[in-house]
Amino acid sequence: MTFSVEEALLRSLTPSVLGIIVRRGADFAAAEDAVQDALVEAVRVWPADPPRDPKGWLVTVAWRRFLDATRADAARRRREDLLDEEPAPGPAPEVDDTLRLYFLCAHPSLTPSSAVALTLRAVGGLTTRQIARAYLVPEATMAQRISRAKRTVSGVRFDQPGDVATVLRVLYLVFNEGYSGDVDLAAEAIRLTRQLAAAIDHPEVAGLLALMLLHHARRAARIAPDGSLVPLAEQDRDRWDTEAISEGVEILQAALARDRLGEFQAQAAIAALHADAPTAEETDWVQIVEWYDELTRLTDSPIVRLNRAVAVGEADGPRAGLAALAALDASLPRYAAVAAYLHERDGDPVTAARLYAEAARKAPNLAERDHLTRQAARLNARRLR
Repeated sequence: MTFSVEEALLRSLTPSVLGIIVRRGADFAAAEDAVQDALVEAVRVWPADPPRDPKGWLVTVAWRRFLDATRADAARRRREDLLDEEPAPGPAPEVDDTLRLYFLCAHPSLTPSSAVALTLRAVGGLTTRQIARAYLVPEATMAQRISRAKRTVSGVRFDQPGDVATVLRVLYLVFNEGYSGDVDLAAEAIRLTRQLAAAIDHPEVAGLLALMLLHHARRAARIAPDGSLVPLAEQDRDRWDTEAISEGVEILQAALARDRLGEFQAQAAIAALHADAPTAEETDWVQIVEWYDELTRLTDSPIVRLNRAVAVGEADGPRAGLAALAALDASLPRYAAVAAYLHERDGDPVTAARLYAEAARKAPNLAERDHLTRQAARLNARRLR
């Protein structure tokens, strides 16, 4: 989606303005409400009367909205001493609270869905309506989710370092939602991760940014004109974004050079090997298996082991892939789809067709279900010829 200059500027200023209001004494929930009011007012006023200091303007308006709301609350009379000391208008301080807000919005007391919503609202500057549309839920539902999240973190003190891993998981959740509604969440996740990378020097932050760029580079080739999924091996690589691939690889190489390997760097290395192959047949599957071994060591994730089985099947043959798959729980998401693919490559179309149909029934979305159904139909039609 294309945003106006004013909206892009507002969204970039949101976290620093919110951080200033919190630092002046507002609790998080009240500060976030005040900043949202200021953003709405900016959208109304700025086109006709743009401010010379946009950040200072937002801080002044948000602080006044906070004061008005707090003075109206009789239960908060004890804060009158603070409220009577309204800072004089002027340039906003240059302290950057963005990193603090990332950690706040990814607080471990929040559910993943609440952390994602709060991050998009407080750090991303999206409206509740935009977030609701992106997640295909009613606006009232999203408003309740965000309100509960704000109440949860309002009393949180930051006297301990934040958990970078939790922040990265939240951003990756945003990225994997892709695109729906009027907000491109994949692009938004990349923007926020760039912002985080500018605020903190951490190889895993760089690894996540590289991973996002490498995956996003293939986006245009993933969907056929009729809306069907195009598997990686069948994608038109001329449609891949070579600039995004080059940037992702450069960021990844710099991160790996620091010799502090993490799971996002390992995932990005696998994505880079796919991106580097001129054709699907030239993919370096042996090295991809080695990176999956590293990733398994780091995470011991069943999903990683499932993906590793596919890579083993490509590197060492389908029988080896099926042997690796046999050690895993058959109830894992997409297990049946992987088994179907490996059985087909092993020359067993009957079993493969049955497993493709089973995988289609369990598919998490319509596009994937349709793709798997077509695979089953293709094999069944070939058998009946």
